[in-house]
Amino acid sequence: MSETPNRILVVDDEPSITEFVSYALKREGFSVDVVDNGEDAFALAMANPYDLFVLDIMLPGMDGYDLCRRLRAKTTAPVLFLSARDTELDKVVGLEIGGDDYLAKPFGVRELIARVRALLRRGFGKDPQGSSSAITASGITLDEDAHVATGASGDIDLTPREFELLASLMRNAGKVVSREDLLRDAWGWEYLTETKTVDTHIKRLRDKIEAAGYHSTLVETVRGYGYRFKQQ
Repeated sequence: MSETPNRILVVDDEPSITEFVSYALKREGFSVDVVDNGEDAFALAMANPYDLFVLDIMLPGMDGYDLCRRLRAKTTAPVLFLSARDTELDKVVGLEIGGDDYLAKPFGVRELIARVRALLRRGFGKDPQGSSSAITASGITLDEDAHVATGASGDIDLTPREFELLASLMRNAGKVVSREDLLRDAWGWEYLTETKTVDTHIKRLRDKIEAAGYHSTLVETVRGYGYRFKQQ
């Protein structure tokens, strides 16, 4: 039998952020609920056994600080604050009232997932989702924690964007990944750029893969949709 996925409650009143965060967490195997205000979030928390809370600070009605205080009186589940307020005072207040970590907006997928997994390991003594930072496919290995890509002849020199694109493709090896999803992964929740930007970076990624001794068609174009990393 498979393990029950960790359950996470995301509380934010910006749809673009909740869409991005829930997409990223669900793809990693987490069970995610989303709510846009503190009152409903607290009611859900009292009715359901959540393993982690992701809270915005500036919420309508009950703000994130007040919600955290109320949660702390009822549960020991970790709290990760997300906020555009990035001053030292904001971070100190968030941690002093019971928050466990603080992530400033804008942020990227990898940083979000790394923070979530670290909090879950801290809360449970292990990572219940079994997160290995290494991905291997078709002779290439990515260490997502160290941000290192390694091929048969050694390390492959990738920019951060190229690394994130390759990581997204390799996590889904054999499957088509749309340009929109690649934008989410490589550019974070503020992916305010055109999808043709992905094409430009993919071309550079292919050049580097070929220079490392692999065929450039390891990253296939699926016309009209996106790209696929060949699983060999």
